[in-house]
Amino acid sequence: MKLVLVQPVLSASDDAGNMEEIRRIVGEFSPGLAADDLVLLPEHFIFTDDPGVYDEFIAEAASTAGCAVVGGSHHRRMKGAKINYGAVVSPANKKLAEYSKLRPYFNEQKHVTPGDFTGEFTINKKNVLVLVCADFWYADIILRAARTPDLILVPALSVSRKPSPGYSRSLWKHLAVSRAYEFGVFVGISDWSDGSLLPKYRTSGAAGFADPTSPDPEKFFTPVPSGGALVTDLNFGAIDDFREDRRMRGFFWK
Repeated sequence: MKLVLVQPVLSASDDAGNMEEIRRIVGEFSPGLAADDLVLLPEHFIFTDDPGVYDEFIAEAASTAGCAVVGGSHHRRMKGAKINYGAVVSPANKKLAEYSKLRPYFNEQKHVTPGDFTGEFTINKKNVLVLVCADFWYADIILRAARTPDLILVPALSVSRKPSPGYSRSLWKHLAVSRAYEFGVFVGISDWSDGSLLPKYRTSGAAGFADPTSPDPEKFFTPVPSGGALVTDLNFGAIDDFREDRRMRGFFWK
């Protein structure tokens, strides 16, 4: 089972350009993917709240990739409120899960209200939990999961007030490694590249893959290249062994 993480160069003022950039990246790796693989897109990669535009694009991306796509997010009005919403879609355009952002970040609170559902789904007998950006920073949300996750996926739009992306990247990296080790899971993050354009804040380009099973501490976290993708083979057997070893020593949460 493969996981594809992306880090496109995006712009807050160019939905069409953002979708084209994601099409370009997806098109580059799609020939090597199978139906039970996963592609993760970034948070809020389009700014329209038109559900048709979002739904059609995610269906297109899944069809092109030939596997399930965890569709980042956009702002969508549901039950009279606008929330940060995303969906997981199969290549046959079957909706596998929906998710929302429970704790919108800072200025985002002016535009959306908190959602009330995270994304949980099973693929190839493995449990996946989707947490939108800032929700990943709250361990209590992970602990609410109905099933113990084997993989946590984070569609992100990381921002920073710092003059360079290093500060935010370091925080995201260390958090991802800590979560992976504590909960005995793989963690995948897709993000906006640090060359992207937002009106007020800089983006940080914090996308990457955290693997707690690596014997090499330099490989606990592998970043996604700017403007590109990272394709990783998920060795869930190694996760099972990791959990059993931690359980034996009294360090595993379940």
